[in-house]
Amino acid sequence: MKFDGEFELAAVPPEKAWIVLSDPVAIAQSLKGCRYITPMDEDFSFDDYEPPDGQQTLPDADPEVVAERAFVEGQRYAALMQVGVGSVKPRFETTVTIEERDDEDFRMIATGGGDASGSSFSMESGMTIHPSDDGAGSRIEWWTEADISGRIAQMGQRVIKPVANKIVNNFFGNIEQQMTDVDERASESVTDRIRNLL
Repeated sequence: MKFDGEFELAAVPPEKAWIVLSDPVAIAQSLKGCRYITPMDEDFSFDDYEPPDGQQTLPDADPEVVAERAFVEGQRYAALMQVGVGSVKPRFETTVTIEERDDEDFRMIATGGGDASGSSFSMESGMTIHPSDDGAGSRIEWWTEADISGRIAQMGQRVIKPVANKIVNNFFGNIEQQMTDVDERASESVTDRIRNLL
């Protein structure tokens, strides 16, 4: 199953969009049904892990903290997701690997998969941030290819696609608000400092 699309951010330049989309905490807070996204090692346990309370994102967070926790190429991340599809609301314990991360061309590719009671999925996703045609904002191209099996797959694309589209639209709406806040409230020195740290 393939999903793709574009999203315009009228007044947020690619450099600032990239900083927000590089922050796993900002992604988790903007993604409906996501409890956390955190780096994982071989000993990581979904049952035992508790995310820290009150994690701040830009423009309120410390720039060095944001830069330090940014997605890293080759790193594996644990993401706990709970998304309702029809009458089913599975809790997906998901593992995601950042396969490619290009700070110059603002491009990121990730692979991963997850399991829940009676359902599983694997996916490859990517995004590239381009300058908008007028040069003042950003155009984000994104795509996901997913292989879904189990109870959710039995519902078919007719049920799954509207849910996926709603999640994506909500995500980009939330992330746009955060990017607008960053653009309006974070000084150039703050965002430049993070860019240098990345």
